[in-house]
Amino acid sequence: MTQALQCIATIALATAAVLGSPPGRAQEAAPSSYPARTVKLVVPAAAGSTTDTLARIMADQLARAWGKTVVVENISGGMVVGAASVFRSAPDGYTLMVSPPAQVTFIHLLYRDLVFDPLRFVPVALLARVPNALVVRGDLPAGNVSELISYAKANPGKLTYGSQGAGSTAHLSASQLEALGNIRMVHVPYRGAVPALNDVIAGHIDMFFDTLTTSVPMYRAGKVKILAVGSAERSPVVPEVATLAESGLPDFRSVTWFAIVAPPATPAAIAERVNHDVVDGLRRPEVAEGLARLTLEPMIGTRADATRFFAEETRLWGKVIAEAHIKME
Repeated sequence: MTQALQCIATIALATAAVLGSPPGRAQEAAPSSYPARTVKLVVPAAAGSTTDTLARIMADQLARAWGKTVVVENISGGMVVGAASVFRSAPDGYTLMVSPPAQVTFIHLLYRDLVFDPLRFVPVALLARVPNALVVRGDLPAGNVSELISYAKANPGKLTYGSQGAGSTAHLSASQLEALGNIRMVHVPYRGAVPALNDVIAGHIDMFFDTLTTSVPMYRAGKVKILAVGSAERSPVVPEVATLAESGLPDFRSVTWFAIVAPPATPAAIAERVNHDVVDGLRRPEVAEGLARLTLEPMIGTRADATRFFAEETRLWGKVIAEAHIKME
């Protein structure tokens, strides 16, 4: 059994374990008394990122609901640093993480000697999602996914694709396209989404799986083409753009999403309290408007919904990672 399949098989047991609460000081905090002081939302990304902006929207809503200060702390430095910091934090509900996909669903399948186990994070609440889009340079001789695949097969190893770095969702999305389309391309990793998108605009690379948040303005301005979106349904933001599933790759899926998790052994009662107040916040019109400006769709659900969704994402990207033999040092 591969490492990816082993992790998938044990995810339910791991999740059940973290939802419980071992005896200790953290268990003394009852939902009625929480929070009694400042709560910290850690963002494992730089200030100004979509993750950061979303975290600040939710921090404002939670502060209003609780009557307590909620601060956002940015801990960048790759995929590992911020998540490891939260993992080691006290399981008392006062340090939470607003996370993109990798840190809580597939990072353990990329790194051989990871310093934490993401399957032990306590799922708290889903927040929002945005489709990843197949963005290509404006003069690429392909107007849809079928033509792109035909071009790639006629020119093996010629197409180049950018990513925010090895192991990123953009990297894995392109690897998924290679596997499902039976094509071969060249990976060009960057230090972030902005330089990758800029090089697509400039024509230095051919394509990039970018979120609609940043790619739609460039698409509307005629600087790039969007051949398809990675969600199961067409996006209402660009309804004229087909999905990759519609375009001949029915098993393709690629969505960037965000969720709140807590350190291992955080009491279920506290996690439930946070989930309740997050859901209330997501239902507020001003929050919906803020998410819409970021091209984000709210993901309103229970902690059980988050657990199931995490498992689905681990299964999806675990298969891609295993088939593409992607490993990080």
